Amino acid sequence: MAELRLVHGIRCSRKRVARLMRDAGIAGVHRRNGRAKVRPRVEGPLCPDLVKRTFTASAPNQLWVADLTQHGTDEGWLYLATVMDVFFASGGGVGHGRSCYGRPGAGRPQHGHPEPSAGNRAHSPLDHGVQYTSLAFTRRLKEAGITGSMGTVGDALDNAVAESFFASLQTELLDRRHWPTRAALSLALFEYIEVFYNRHRRHSTLGYLTPEEFERRWREGRANQLASTA
Repeated sequence: MAELRLVHGIRCSRKRVARLMRDAGIAGVHRRNGRAKVRPRVEGPLCPDLVKRTFTASAPNQLWVADLTQHGTDEGWLYLATVMDVFFASGGGVGHGRSCYGRPGAGRPQHGHPEPSAGNRAHSPLDHGVQYTSLAFTRRLKEAGITGSMGTVGDALDNAVAESFFASLQTELLDRRHWPTRAALSLALFEYIEVFYNRHRRHSTLGYLTPEEFERRWREGRANQLASTA
């Protein structure tokens, strides 16, 4: 309905959209059932939970979330690691490969790396995986001036932003096709995140704007505010 209202200037109720979709034989994609098994890995240094499920930020580079997922192809698993700025809610900072033990922080965030600041927090994934409890990863956080934060084991709400992104990715892309090669899946992931998710998919948390449009408006407003006070 947001697309009809914001782009085409058409206002209608949710019930009318549901009826028209039903008459046309159109159905939305649904999230799959089942719960993933969590295997805690606690050998590395753990961080306290500084976020406490409050995933809000008043500006960029204040709160970032990180998580790791995997999906099968005929050639084997493809692993996807992502880092997201909570303020923009974009799927930026992605990296993928055939191993889940690659170089930490390999993905380049679309909106840039977190700027060194004592106020920055990086909320790492809820599975306490070795990728995020390793000395190499915690060293990277320290170099970037980021304070680490980690939720409890097996509780999706403690990393709700990353879990929501992966749920959308799973239902809108990964589970809808068969993936013969890692290269095919890698290309599809790039197109989904960089082309669709960040530039065309509307987010209710951003007032039904796309992350790119939300960022553009915020930066324009910030520039105008600075110009008016100069």
